[in-house]
Amino acid sequence: MPPKSDPLLPYSREVKKTDKHGRAVSEEYDIPLNAKKKVLEMLYPFNGCPKLTETRFDLHAGKKFVVADFKVVRENDTDYLVSPYYYESGGTVIDCMPANFEDEKNA
Repeated sequence: MPPKSDPLLPYSREVKKTDKHGRAVSEEYDIPLNAKKKVLEMLYPFNGCPKLTETRFDLHAGKKFVVADFKVVRENDTDYLVSPYYYESGGTVIDCMPANFEDEKNA
């Protein structure tokens, strides 16, 4: 039995990476600002979904970002909630900590 695919979200997608045959392996959804809260709440895998105005720290990139700047990418028929720095460092939602994480780590 093949693995389950996530249903496509109702937003356009842009191909960001292809394989050696030119097939899309990573696409990024273009989510309008007025739909970001709904999508965030739908895909956020933990309790206590952050507000769009909160700041988070991407462990892989070592940078802070505003939650509203998140991206949703589609890879292997699955949608992933990722940091805005995903294509440079690979950080997904599980790699994003509260904004003060870096300060607490160095204390």
